[in-house]
Amino acid sequence: MCTDSIIGLNIIEAKTKANILAEALPYIRRFSGATMVIKYGGNAMTDPQLKENFAKDVVLLKLVGIHPIIVHGGGPQINQMLRKMGKENHFIQGMRVTDSETMDIVEMVLGGWVNKEITSLLNLHGGHAVGITGRDNHFIKAEKLFITTPENVQQDIGQVGEVKAIDTALIKEVVEHGYIPVVAPIGVGERGEAFNINADVVAGKLAESLEAEKLIMLTNTIGVLDKNNRLLSRLTPNDIKALIADGTLQDGMLPKINGALQAAMHGVHNTHIIDGRVPHALLLEIFTDNGVGTMIFGQEQAE
Repeated sequence: MCTDSIIGLNIIEAKTKANILAEALPYIRRFSGATMVIKYGGNAMTDPQLKENFAKDVVLLKLVGIHPIIVHGGGPQINQMLRKMGKENHFIQGMRVTDSETMDIVEMVLGGWVNKEITSLLNLHGGHAVGITGRDNHFIKAEKLFITTPENVQQDIGQVGEVKAIDTALIKEVVEHGYIPVVAPIGVGERGEAFNINADVVAGKLAESLEAEKLIMLTNTIGVLDKNNRLLSRLTPNDIKALIADGTLQDGMLPKINGALQAAMHGVHNTHIIDGRVPHALLLEIFTDNGVGTMIFGQEQAE
């Protein structure tokens, strides 16, 4: 390739980057100072390059004046550790059955291994991240969750909790001091006992409590799909009700969609379920005109 051709390609590439930055500028202005809760999970947590991309994206959000708050899962890592310990994995309606021994492993993996890996990666890329769990300052208060079976029977699934209340004082203080909170979804009961809480549920409740600008959930799909695997880019409460009733939404998508819907219905301005397998999916969602994935509306008349 001749020198002129190389120069021409470099100019085109530079113009493309300039156009991307120009497109991002109004969104940077709009969201400066805004709080965004990001549920981090799926392949974005296990693929090395995607992990690097995610960390860089979050640090960039902080640098342009946005306040990202990370709530992470850790299902694959928990499964891996349980297998090493000779324990089987059991799920009911997308919720992990958690006996006391499993709870110890969950807390060790989420509050230790996974949480510290994320905070370290963010710090490596220039962020100032602090890892916490809901037991720190007892800021996520929980109570025991019972699953209702199709036969309308209340089923005990162990030390699995639902969010009773969130005290946002600790999170707000961390943010005010310039740090990025990284939250492991472990709650605390009235007697100080630990509860395993679905990370999607925690992210939704935290976004509600903080009156966040956005709740963004990273998944391993392109968004919410219909029965023909076509992307549903916009969903209202009635849409979601119908999709659950006909079985389109089930298992692990249920807590995710319910968390997003409840957040949208209780003050969070925008809630999104996006494909975490796409490089820089966060930036595409926040800083481009088209966005990616599915947007959840809290009312029937989606504006």
